[in-house]
Amino acid sequence: MRRAASGPGASGVVVRPGLFARLGGPAQVVVISAPAGSGKTVLLRSWIDEAGLAERAGCVTVGPDERDPRQFWLAVVGALRRTVPGAALLQPVTAAPDLDDGAIVERLLTDLAALREPVWLVLDDVHELGSEALPQLELLLMRAPRELRFVLATRHDLRLGLHRLRLEGELAEVRPADLRFSPAEARELFDAAGVKLAEPALELLYQRTEGWAAGLRLAALSVVGHPDPERFAAEFSGSERTVAEYLLAEVLDRQDEKVRRMLLRTSVLQRVNGALADLLTGDGAGERVLQDLEEANAFVVSMDATRSWFRYHQMFAGLLALELRRTAPGEVAGLHRAASAWFARHGHTVEAIRHAQAAGDWDLAVRLLADHWPTLHLDGQDSVIHELLAGFPSEVSAVDARLSVLNAADELAQGSLETAERYLGLADRESISVPVDQAGRNELLLGVVRLQAAHQRGDLPAVAEQVQRLEAAAAGGDPAEPRFGQVLRSLALIRLGGTEVWAGRHREAVRHLEQGVALARRIQRPFLEFSGLASQAAAESFQSLALAIDRGKQAIELAEGHGWSDEPSAGTASLILGVALTYQGRLDEAEPWIQRAERTIRSATDPVTGLVVQHVRGLLELGRGRTREALAAFRAAEQPAGRLAGPHLLTTRRRALVPDALVRLGEIGRAELAIAEFSDEERDSGEIRITTAMLRLAQADPNGAIAVLPPVLDGSAPLTWPHWLIQAFLLEALARDALGAGNAAEQALEHALDLAEPDFVLLPFLLHPVSDLLERHVPHRTAHAALIAEIQSLLSGRESVPASAGPRPLLEPLSDSERRVLRYLATNLTAPAIAGELSVSHNTVKTHMRNLYVKLGAHRRSEAVAQARGLGLLAPGR
Repeated sequence: MRRAASGPGASGVVVRPGLFARLGGPAQVVVISAPAGSGKTVLLRSWIDEAGLAERAGCVTVGPDERDPRQFWLAVVGALRRTVPGAALLQPVTAAPDLDDGAIVERLLTDLAALREPVWLVLDDVHELGSEALPQLELLLMRAPRELRFVLATRHDLRLGLHRLRLEGELAEVRPADLRFSPAEARELFDAAGVKLAEPALELLYQRTEGWAAGLRLAALSVVGHPDPERFAAEFSGSERTVAEYLLAEVLDRQDEKVRRMLLRTSVLQRVNGALADLLTGDGAGERVLQDLEEANAFVVSMDATRSWFRYHQMFAGLLALELRRTAPGEVAGLHRAASAWFARHGHTVEAIRHAQAAGDWDLAVRLLADHWPTLHLDGQDSVIHELLAGFPSEVSAVDARLSVLNAADELAQGSLETAERYLGLADRESISVPVDQAGRNELLLGVVRLQAAHQRGDLPAVAEQVQRLEAAAAGGDPAEPRFGQVLRSLALIRLGGTEVWAGRHREAVRHLEQGVALARRIQRPFLEFSGLASQAAAESFQSLALAIDRGKQAIELAEGHGWSDEPSAGTASLILGVALTYQGRLDEAEPWIQRAERTIRSATDPVTGLVVQHVRGLLELGRGRTREALAAFRAAEQPAGRLAGPHLLTTRRRALVPDALVRLGEIGRAELAIAEFSDEERDSGEIRITTAMLRLAQADPNGAIAVLPPVLDGSAPLTWPHWLIQAFLLEALARDALGAGNAAEQALEHALDLAEPDFVLLPFLLHPVSDLLERHVPHRTAHAALIAEIQSLLSGRESVPASAGPRPLLEPLSDSERRVLRYLATNLTAPAIAGELSVSHNTVKTHMRNLYVKLGAHRRSEAVAQARGLGLLAPGR
């Protein structure tokens, strides 16, 4: 083609087989409609070369000479005569003064009627054609023989009446999105140009150019010989000289003065609609102009189906910003200020703040951010807040109390508790400088942020104090936000419940969290609901692992649906899923959830949950038999534990697991010393007594083990996690068995199985293997034969398989007595406790349980409950 050696398309040809197939496909007419520099000409040239069509394709580029209809049609005839089939059919045409261009078209149709093999007429820059030639081209398209194929390249859609061809399937269209280079094609283009760029730099260039062919080619040309290619990639934009020159000549300078003015004045916007364009220009046709520019492929992109919001291509936006600064630098701040006011009036807070910052109106920007921070924060937009705060200069942040509060909140989300508390102290000292009309809102912000800080430190008294203050503020309401009081109440309940979980107040935690989540749902605050569900999962884990898993999955589902997977609450939900699966012996399933928690939870900002992460990691490693890794995790928990405001639920258990791991490593002396370092009160706790019993068994002292366990077994030395009681009974069984007390050992083992069955808790049997005891226990009367088989399978190295969820028909009808026992199986009551509730013997309950398993086709208590619910024999689970 005549311009093949010039322009930005001249360097680096990329083979694009998908587009080549469309050009050479069955459609008689192919229209390529895309803006300047999209690679239309290069695509046509490379397709003709790749397909070997040099002798079958007649190519015409419409330039100044061809705008005259006669000259255009003479060029078409000449191009077709240069093809092998055309040379045999077309007669030469002389450019006589009286030659009628319409007659040329008729003659073309007559001569080509005998065409029997494919010939392509390739027309580039068809948008340059005058109004006289277009109807003649339409005539040729409609009447040409099937063997004459057309490829039309244009910068904007043409009025050629192609609808009939479209309906008949004879029209193929290539749009800007089709021409946009893929990342792989961008890499191929740079490689072909001999440019070697690191992947991050290339990715950045690709994002900046949005795959625009000319932008990529100009970047490839400009980066050759550049001393710092990575810096070039970081700075490359529409203001780069070669790009600016190209866009000025090919796009901006082609617009009339009114359109050019609108483009320049709206270049301060990330997105624009007709009303904004009218505001910034003073004209009244902004929407129509934007739609016309989009239709003309003038680097204007529609952002919605109604074509009301638009944006400029990044390269074009860079050029427009450069031109505005060059031609009207004094207007830029005023344009930003006007845009800020418009966005604020229409509820687009983030854009309003950004434009206020761009205008240098710091007081307005601070006021807007302070007013809207609670909504942004409670909608899960902490990362956006972080970016907005980074937009304030340090001299402004240093003296504004409102920004000190918001920086404290940002540190709680992104940085560290210590830095957050320094900002809170600064906010207190500077609060006198807050404008009077903002003082109430500033106090409210302080309360919300102090509540979050206390929650993350696990400081229950401070949380309770802030909750009281927030509930008082909630009662006052906010005229600007009718539901704001309910939002505050929901937040207060969820933060209070989340703190109570790890303070050991589980019933209160469940009650407050249920109330907070229900309120969040009612007022349609999904981020609050998600946060509450994550804390609910933690609270429920102390009562029911199945319910904890259910709550955790609900939280994760909400997070993934709203893009909150990196939020700390998603880490909490993942952590609880990891906890539950670890206790159920499903270690391989637990691992990815714990990894997600480790990636998401930051100990520097959330030491409460950070401690739990290390604790659970240690338990998982213990279950795998990797004791040294477990010990490292338990010791790593000391750092977040040291930053808590008060004792944590896991404090004693965490410390007890260090000598536990030392015993497993055979370091008996160090374990003894570690236990000796505990206070008398700590040594009386259930956790330390369990570890001491372990140590005594390792010292071949079963009597010593038995001596420390009774307060744990009878509940007078309560445990912070109920499932740890299973370990105490297993150690009791091992000690009794070592002393030859078979019946006592069996009773202790059966108690452990009773406790393990409801939630399918198998981890204790990995930590304290009792394979021989289980083997001997099976022939005896036990309600847990199937559970024992599962444990033995797990101990032999196979991962536990969760219970089947599908209900099966009853093999036999249930008796009234069996139905009464069935109702208690859905609780956490042990078999002896059920016997007490029903005033029957323990053996009677066991007999009914065995019969229930057989009739329900179940192997475990949890599976029997699931089957019964599926059959409607029990109410659905919560």
